[in-house]
Amino acid sequence: MIGKQIIGKDFYGVLMYNQKKVNKGEAIVLHTNLSSDSVVMQTQELNIVRQLKPNLSKAVYHVSLNLPYSDSNKLTNEEFTELATDYLEGMNFYDNQFIIYKHFDQDHSHIHIIANRVCFSGNVVSDSQDYKRSETLIRRLEKKFNLTELVRKQESNVLSKGEIEKCLRTGESPHRLELQNIINELLKHNLEMSEFLKQIKGKNIEVKLNKSNTGKVSGISFKYKNTTYKGSKIHRNLSWNNLTKQLKNNEQERNHNSISTLNTGNRKIGKETNSIVRTIPRNGESNIEESKNNLGEIKGNKIIKNTKFRFKK
Repeated sequence: MIGKQIIGKDFYGVLMYNQKKVNKGEAIVLHTNLSSDSVVMQTQELNIVRQLKPNLSKAVYHVSLNLPYSDSNKLTNEEFTELATDYLEGMNFYDNQFIIYKHFDQDHSHIHIIANRVCFSGNVVSDSQDYKRSETLIRRLEKKFNLTELVRKQESNVLSKGEIEKCLRTGESPHRLELQNIINELLKHNLEMSEFLKQIKGKNIEVKLNKSNTGKVSGISFKYKNTTYKGSKIHRNLSWNNLTKQLKNNEQERNHNSISTLNTGNRKIGKETNSIVRTIPRNGESNIEESKNNLGEIKGNKIIKNTKFRFKK
């Protein structure tokens, strides 16, 4: 679900916009605590309470809540009303005038809420960090009403205003989130850096390593669907430094696993710091002792000398 908030000055304009939709059969009023059906009278009703804070220039709170196409027929009108009132309360509109519309003019289901920021008590609902608070609240409502989570907070950055508007206009998932999902899927496969770069290019994604004046790689960029994104702009976990840490850990883990599966044969490693490796005598041959760091190679009954050996008499 995507929420788009606007704080404005004029109740009449936003009420008339929604009422025209109602008149055309493209919207209905789901719920309101206003007493009038007339836009003029509703505006007057709202402005009376607004006068409790005459110096507040922007008293209009307008938000649209948009479901993804997959959830278009998921909620009944009663459930949509409950979702809207839960949203208002979650944004601290407990003691305020409001009206909730449901629109049918798009392929996806969505509602519009208009509320007075001035409470009946004369207090004002704060707009501090309202975008962040709205996103957190929407994630909770998605879970409560079993809706598709369009943006998973733990995996993605918050959508920009432009991305939200484009998503609403086209109905397509933001390309940045598509790219992020592709990269995250590859990272699940325990790849090393060379393999990661090879596979990401196989997804029709161009990769550019950004270098400083000294030649050291300082960043990474990905070009996807004709748009270039810095790794850190896709998600902070996909910056060059964070990517190299993840891919280096993969390499270390794979090397460790390879070493741990080596068959050491009949060699035994001592406990001392300068460990001694001793071969078991065979066919009456003398024991061979050597430093762990100076191993020779034994083929058949012959010793191929590539380091110094000390024979025990």
